[in-house]
Amino acid sequence: MPESLREGALPALAGIGIDLLRVERIEQALARRGDRFAQKILGAEEFAKFTARRNRDPQRGVRFLATRFAAKEAFSKAVGLGMRMPMTWRRMQTLNAPGGRPIVVLAEPLKTWYEARFGAAHVSLTDEHDMVAAYVIVETRRP
Repeated sequence: MPESLREGALPALAGIGIDLLRVERIEQALARRGDRFAQKILGAEEFAKFTARRNRDPQRGVRFLATRFAAKEAFSKAVGLGMRMPMTWRRMQTLNAPGGRPIVVLAEPLKTWYEARFGAAHVSLTDEHDMVAAYVIVETRRP
């Protein structure tokens, strides 16, 4: 068995994706298309969180949407699909684990396609007032 697959060893990487985005692009899309834009990009759980954040502070809502947009772009690059089937905007969500760590949650048929090819996916997000970034690492599938 290769060293990288032994119990406790670091996993092998299958893909890495990164996306850097100006928040202004998301603001402009929201201004043009309103909630239809957010509903096209966000899964149901993400949209609920977006709405709650936007209600508290409109800028927090926009930055949330921007980070999720960037995460979907980074994920699609890491798995080598881009935005083509089975990858769609709403089938990949970035939610939060109980401690707050962002996690990737996939919906069908992307979930089955992904699980047949890859192991765990890791996502990291960051935002400033005018820029957001997302970084995704995808592990190889263990036998």
